[in-house]
Amino acid sequence: MDKKLLGRRINAARKERGWTSERLSEICNINATYLRQIESGAKTPSLQVFVALCEALKVSPTYLLADSLPGAESQDLDALLTLCRKATPKQLNMITAMIRSAIEAAPD
Repeated sequence: MDKKLLGRRINAARKERGWTSERLSEICNINATYLRQIESGAKTPSLQVFVALCEALKVSPTYLLADSLPGAESQDLDALLTLCRKATPKQLNMITAMIRSAIEAAPD
């Protein structure tokens, strides 16, 4: 596992939510310095901290480990699922229609 890539993903997910490292560390009940070390790739989070980060950031473990796992398909699917979880019912209907249309229009 590439600790730097994992740290960059955690950092990006945190910034997407507009959180400081202090805010995320409070939510996960960890030291802010430890979080910054994880984000910089200097440290690897324990399993307990990794799970807490996933829950707080509302991302799947696969999303955070995507660069370390084989199969881009699972990464794309997790990204899509993450977006769908955030969508309103109206947006979800639109997403479904767009995907259906793209699948029907794409050559085999």
